[in-house]
Amino acid sequence: MVQGIHDGQIPRVIDPETGLPIGPELVDSGPSRAPERVVLEGRYARLEPLDAARHGDDLHAASTPPDRAMRFRYMPELPPTAPESFHDWLGAAADSTDPLFFAVIDRATGRAEGWQTFLRITPVHRCIEIGNIYWGPSIAGTRIATEAMYLFAVYALETLGYRRYEWKCDALNAPSRRAALRFGFTYEGHFRRAVIIRGRNRDTSWFSIVDDEWPALKAVYEQWLAAENFDTQGRQRTRLSELMAHPAGSPAAAAAG
Repeated sequence: MVQGIHDGQIPRVIDPETGLPIGPELVDSGPSRAPERVVLEGRYARLEPLDAARHGDDLHAASTPPDRAMRFRYMPELPPTAPESFHDWLGAAADSTDPLFFAVIDRATGRAEGWQTFLRITPVHRCIEIGNIYWGPSIAGTRIATEAMYLFAVYALETLGYRRYEWKCDALNAPSRRAALRFGFTYEGHFRRAVIIRGRNRDTSWFSIVDDEWPALKAVYEQWLAAENFDTQGRQRTRLSELMAHPAGSPAAAAAG
């Protein structure tokens, strides 16, 4: 039964030579562009290429709240301790190209409050993942974090030409799984015994947004991020999850129709 549900979602044509179903030929099968160290500017958030000297103090403060053990429980890195070792880690992260790190800036304060990365960057297949996400307590669950996600998606799916935008997380990380669905990702499945993190097993949940879903999802993001969706205290009037329930043109909307 589950296999049948997924079968109906797989693009296909019939091979005239064998009569077998095959994937449709692409008009443009060339590679996408690799992401670059660029600044991505939004209304509430700005993404800057990670710079240990410029962002280090802010990010150390953002990543050492009293509940940091919980916030880092599902991260590959241990919670930061001494500023010196954290700055060393930031320096190595800033030099990395895959994952490619960006600092998340709260435009209202100018402070770096978290980071996120592009990783598993595969231009030849036009597939890219957002991961290594840490949004500190000042921005987690706010329009700043949501816009940071939106800015990455626009850059990957529109500017760079990727066809598949992935989200993966520890299958036990319930908040991350809920966040993926809130952001419009489709749950694809569960990879058992996928990786070893900090000496422990991690089963992995996979989610994705693909290019032909993005226009409808983009419209939902922009409706939610619009200034009129927030009151004078910055509280949302309509939840993103409500708008994402059946975005126009999505598979869910088509099924509902």
